[in-house]
Amino acid sequence: MTSVPEPTVQATRYVVSCFQPDDHEGAVFNLAVEYRGRGLWAVIRMGSCLGADGTWSYESIPSERTDEWLAEHRFDLETALKLAKEAAPHITVNGFTVADAIAMEARR
Repeated sequence: MTSVPEPTVQATRYVVSCFQPDDHEGAVFNLAVEYRGRGLWAVIRMGSCLGADGTWSYESIPSERTDEWLAEHRFDLETALKLAKEAAPHITVNGFTVADAIAMEARR
């Protein structure tokens, strides 16, 4: 009988947000840092990836991604988390900034 190897466990997604984890309204401002293989991570928001230069670009299907695009949009985990934390306060949704959403929530 063939022995089955011990299962492995790996975190593949982190949520980065200026809101508390259970704040469902704030969740629309969340970013994700997701594992993309080969030790590399991407900062993701609504189908777009954050580039090393701080700009967002659409994440096409894997076969359409050039080496240059991947070099600008894939990071080690520490860098991806740093970039996501830097970007999180600047997210806007329907013209509302994170600061606007926090202020509206405080007035309730």
